[in-house]
Amino acid sequence: MNEQIQQKTIDLARGLFLVRYNGAEDKTSPPVVRVYADRTSLNNCNIITGPDAANGTLFAPETALVVSVARPSRLIVEVTAGRAGGSTAANIKIEPLTQGQPVGRPAVQPIGQPASQPFDTYEPEAGPDELSDIKLLAHVAGLGDVTVGPNTWIAGPAAPARIEGISLEWPNKPYDLNLQYAVKFARPQRGDNQFVPLGTFAGTRGRALAITGFSLEATGPGADRYAIAAETIFLGAPALRVTGNRIVVSGPSGREPLVGLKLSLEEHRTQAAPLAPRQPRHAEPAPPMPRQEAPRLEGRVRVFRSRQNAVKTAG
Repeated sequence: MNEQIQQKTIDLARGLFLVRYNGAEDKTSPPVVRVYADRTSLNNCNIITGPDAANGTLFAPETALVVSVARPSRLIVEVTAGRAGGSTAANIKIEPLTQGQPVGRPAVQPIGQPASQPFDTYEPEAGPDELSDIKLLAHVAGLGDVTVGPNTWIAGPAAPARIEGISLEWPNKPYDLNLQYAVKFARPQRGDNQFVPLGTFAGTRGRALAITGFSLEATGPGADRYAIAAETIFLGAPALRVTGNRIVVSGPSGREPLVGLKLSLEEHRTQAAPLAPRQPRHAEPAPPMPRQEAPRLEGRVRVFRSRQNAVKTAG
């Protein structure tokens, strides 16, 4: 048994699907991803690649192929380390391709997938690289725009200063998670307490109006897997740390200026069905198994799937 191979089995309904190899833990020698139909699905599942490409093989991140499924089928995603002792941790996303439906015509439901059945996803996990991509920009009185990463103070206990506006950037956020935020001022201003999406500046510049309140919330199907952690200092008040899917912070009276802010996102460690290390073979006889277990070893094969009623993971 090759101890540098991992497999995951995916059940696909009738349709057309894009399989995208998004990234890998081993940047120097990334693992090779091979996609193929289970032997029971060979007549119903076709792998579509370029005319000169190795059938069903993705050799590096930022590559993709297409799977055409005539009837509900089982697809196998196999990941092989790119070098001896290398990592098999890979980030793979499977999403349905559709042309939509004409206006007024009901959507065609894939065979074997009841319309009322919710889409059951393999929950993607954001690793250290993704969580460290969060950037906080703040407009600080006397300093201008200041940008920091997670768990880093803007202004704060060592150098408190009025924060007048903020913006959050997260280039590689999980596809099923969104963040939105809002600010408020001591005197009502246009845009007070109005949530804005990532990448949008909330607040003012050059008007000497300090933020007196701040709200941030996580939304989307993946929100329950993460907690926002915020540390704030309002003028004349001690530092305050709050966590949760939605946070709302202000000073004791609601009018104190915000003079320190530190943000991060924490992942709840309840991962969905990671591949477990394969157990060593014992000398004593074991009872027969109903099906042979695919090789599973350390590392992570992260298969992300769209939340449409067309893909369901098994295994």
